[in-house]
Amino acid sequence: MAISSLQGVMDARGNTVQMLRDSKIGMYVYPVVAPEFQNWRNEQVAWRQSAVLFDQSHHMDELIVEGPQAEEFLAYHGINSFSNFDLNRAKHFVPVTPAGHVIGDHIIFRERQDKFILVGRAPTSNWLMFCAAYGKWNVRIKHDPRSPSRPEGERVLRTHYRFQIQGPDAAKIFEKMNGGPVQDIKFFHVDWINVGSKRVQALRHGMSGAPGLEIWGPYDDKHYIHSTILQAARDAGVNLVQCGSRAYSTNTLESGWIPSPLPGIYTGEGMLAEYRQWLGADSYEAAGSIGGSFVSENIEDYYVNPFELGYDFYIGWKKADFVGKEALTAMKGANNRKKVTFEWNREDVLKVIASNFEDGMPCKWLDFPQPNYASSSADMITRDGKMVGMSMFNGYSYNERCMLSLGVVNSDVQIGDVLTLVWGEPETTGKTSTEPHRQAEIRVRIAPTPYAKEARENYADSWRTKS
Repeated sequence: MAISSLQGVMDARGNTVQMLRDSKIGMYVYPVVAPEFQNWRNEQVAWRQSAVLFDQSHHMDELIVEGPQAEEFLAYHGINSFSNFDLNRAKHFVPVTPAGHVIGDHIIFRERQDKFILVGRAPTSNWLMFCAAYGKWNVRIKHDPRSPSRPEGERVLRTHYRFQIQGPDAAKIFEKMNGGPVQDIKFFHVDWINVGSKRVQALRHGMSGAPGLEIWGPYDDKHYIHSTILQAARDAGVNLVQCGSRAYSTNTLESGWIPSPLPGIYTGEGMLAEYRQWLGADSYEAAGSIGGSFVSENIEDYYVNPFELGYDFYIGWKKADFVGKEALTAMKGANNRKKVTFEWNREDVLKVIASNFEDGMPCKWLDFPQPNYASSSADMITRDGKMVGMSMFNGYSYNERCMLSLGVVNSDVQIGDVLTLVWGEPETTGKTSTEPHRQAEIRVRIAPTPYAKEARENYADSWRTKS
């Protein structure tokens, strides 16, 4: 009989960690958008020095949740407080399991009292679609999954286009598009602006820490909106650089968001057991991969909680109940790990690169600007041979001229400490994205998160400034 569920895949393999380490899914791909428009170095520099255009139309799921119980449903299945969630607002929505482990995150927009749009990676979308059926909520859900990683020349359509313009010169472009100055939109608030002849919604946001707005609307308008943005930049005399998919994924290294923690759904009974039966054998959770030097027999060693990611600021403790509240209450005040940035030692990085030009077994290939060879990464961080943390997302910043990674460390690790990152995998796995290699030790200095001073000091109240 064909295996139809995540649980079936897990049962067939027996070892969930090895199942994910052997995944054949290949490199993690940001779909449709060209890899580079100029080159990824110029594209990174643009969000610091002029303005950058991100096309976010294809790499994220979109979930529309509406109905009489839409707010109640979302408040129950996310840690966030909804008491201050008025119309034309957005939040960073974080769901956890009953055991308090992070499943993922989405940006959630409130369009009406009974209608919300959520945008992000598949684990959160999948969880909410299951929960809507599991609890028999009076809500309607429309799911627009991310575009195919490899569309093979087929036409790709979405419900909405989504663009973000940011950088020190972004305001000049918005003024040209709008036909006059744009009103002051508060951080994570939404308002309407003009883009040529179209009225569009705009979110005050900034992924890399630079000021900017995210705009969206019907996908049929995408070509008009795109051409109008480019013309407005020319009219304003701004060097607007379109960002390709290679540079896009690296902006978070400077601003501090970890994009792909392993969803904590592979263990647990009750609704989690039913969820694993509900998830398909071809779902993100079943087909995804774990990469890195950390190998544990216990899949829960890869899980993280909201306190470790700095999301405890969001927790709506005054809510009567929500999924995971009891577990999070027990974690509150405990000795949780904390999120940091790892600044990789230049000499050690160069040795890893040089090994690929020498005879013998090389070190793991260090792809630039971002080694996207697994869905979730877990590289060991050690001190005196003992594991004290986990690096979860890495890449190169041309702005900072160094390799950086984001992850979690034990609470006693301090800014400025120099630790060791173990780069490369200890065994040969079934991953097609990994070549034969040997491990290397790379010194890393603990740095603040966000790493970029602009993001650390100038963001409005959020996990970035609170941490």
